[in-house]
Amino acid sequence: MTTGRPLDPEELTAIDVHTHAEVSARGNASLSAELDTASEAYFKVEGKRKPTLPEMAAYYRERNMAAVVFTVDAEHATGTPPVPNEEVAEAAAANPDVLIPFASIDPFRGKAGIRQARRLVEEYGVRGFKFHPSIQGFYPDDRMAYGLYEVIEETGTVALFHTGQTGIGAGVPGGGGIRLKYSNPMRVDDVAVDFPHLKIILAHPSFPWQDEALAVATHKPGVHIDLSGWSPKYFPPQLVQYANSLLQDKVLFGSDYPVLTPDRWLADFEKLPIKDSVRPKILKDNAARLLGLTS
Repeated sequence: MTTGRPLDPEELTAIDVHTHAEVSARGNASLSAELDTASEAYFKVEGKRKPTLPEMAAYYRERNMAAVVFTVDAEHATGTPPVPNEEVAEAAAANPDVLIPFASIDPFRGKAGIRQARRLVEEYGVRGFKFHPSIQGFYPDDRMAYGLYEVIEETGTVALFHTGQTGIGAGVPGGGGIRLKYSNPMRVDDVAVDFPHLKIILAHPSFPWQDEALAVATHKPGVHIDLSGWSPKYFPPQLVQYANSLLQDKVLFGSDYPVLTPDRWLADFEKLPIKDSVRPKILKDNAARLLGLTS
């Protein structure tokens, strides 16, 4: 079932800025079976691992939350086609009260990828783009990706970068070919300098580079941090400290659903010593502002 109602931040309890479309309507997965199985073991996944996009919409509607949803296009490195960006955007258009569409474009697609990015914004209404440097096999400050950043900055959309260790490939011989070095958040610092009006999210507590992420987000006005991919009970103390103080307007709730559910994340977040005045900022207000959902 879909609804025609537009998203209303005032009616929501939270906005989850980090969820994955892991299977297309045709049943094609965005990861190889080997990487998929390893990820499932790493995250100790509970419940249905690969919900469809309509199932995701229903899941978040039940919880009175909205969710940013995206695929990961790493076809150059993995050989596996992503869930189509158009499919994600169309699902969001059919469920505008709960799904917020992001896209993902492999930087190795070159000029074709740049054209696709602009078309996805102008014709499909995507609000941001997900990059996973470790899986895609590129440094964020590689000039190869700068044409994509130009489009993202020009259109006022968001660039979301995976940072830190990844559960994808964990435990597979050689990590499944995935190199962690690409996701040091300090490599995003040059991007924030060269594109001063680009809205950036550093995804996840950035182990083992948490201090680097905090430094970049503190120094660069356009850089934010999402808290996805980890249970809050494992957050390093400095992340909690900065979220409570200097970065209280730049930290965002994200779960990493379906590998980590918002239910589990929120239950553990409730136990953190976060100020009452800061909690609503992290759970909803900062995201609503960053995504242009509030006037």
